[in-house]
Amino acid sequence: MPMPATLLHNQPIEQRIDALLALSRQHAEHFCSPGAWLSRQRYLAQHPTSIVVMKCMDGRIHIPHATRTPLGIITPFRNLGGIFDLGWPYLGELLTDTVMSATNAGRGTLLLITYHFSQGDPARGCAGFACDTQAAKAHAHAIAQQAGELFGEDHQQVYPLVCGFETDSDALILHGQNSALLDIRQWVGKPADSLSAQLQTICSDMPADMRRDLLPLLEGNLAHVSELQGIKRTLDIEHREWAICIGRGFDFLHVPNTALIIGPYGPDLAEPIGTAAAIIEANMQAERIPDDGFMLLASTPYHHSGVDRARAMLKSRFLSEFAEGVIHREHPALAQKMRCHTAVVHWPTRRLDAISPR
Repeated sequence: MPMPATLLHNQPIEQRIDALLALSRQHAEHFCSPGAWLSRQRYLAQHPTSIVVMKCMDGRIHIPHATRTPLGIITPFRNLGGIFDLGWPYLGELLTDTVMSATNAGRGTLLLITYHFSQGDPARGCAGFACDTQAAKAHAHAIAQQAGELFGEDHQQVYPLVCGFETDSDALILHGQNSALLDIRQWVGKPADSLSAQLQTICSDMPADMRRDLLPLLEGNLAHVSELQGIKRTLDIEHREWAICIGRGFDFLHVPNTALIIGPYGPDLAEPIGTAAAIIEANMQAERIPDDGFMLLASTPYHHSGVDRARAMLKSRFLSEFAEGVIHREHPALAQKMRCHTAVVHWPTRRLDAISPR
């Protein structure tokens, strides 16, 4: 049985890496089990809306964990600061493919566009926006505007919803029509069944089936936030990540604050890689993690053997080599502590397979 990832931050680096890889194997076994498969199918039958989350690479922002949503339901897109542009060619293609796949199956798409901040200390805010919450919020609204241009301003097929994430409490803050808010922190101690009426009030233009399928996330977040009340969580609300993951296929990392995850979406990958390395270095200097090393993991998902898997291998190797180069150039001392791992993920089974370098 692998060590719980919540206890890993102060272990030697080799133990942390072994435990993370064991977590991947355990996740694949569970994902493929009959019970988990049936659970996902039942959940999707009851809540068929496709849910996509655009969020920061920050390891504290873990929406499935904070909403108690089964793994494999939410599709994440991660980048430094939650900074995206739907005009980026690869991002635009992936997002459009995700939406079209749902549409062809008769499902709408709920697009959650997140920003994050710390109520207790602005310095624990988003590094991608230099801890400027207003700038992060404005950018999230700009993405929502782009989504309207791309998928329709009536928001009936794709509904873009700006959501704040307060990292001290793990609470969601929904931005509805006319600047109306639904702040989960204000619902602690109130009955969960009253959330439905409030959601309809602030998002009256959201299709009823999407509101129905968003509600379990809000109820799960309320339960999660309520359970954390009064618990001292210094390690949880401050950075203590010790791994940098670049690519896609990391949903086995279902424990927050372990890895900084960088999606391959934007035209400039060097900036988020450099920022992630700076966060790891700061974690070591502040003794939030040991300074004996960190993991760099590159991964690309594939669906089929043959050309599809070969393409994934080439992409993972490129991402790994590119990230290594950035870290050596911008953080040479930290680079000496880097442990590089390259992998591909068989997406139907979530199996992560290590591959050799070039």
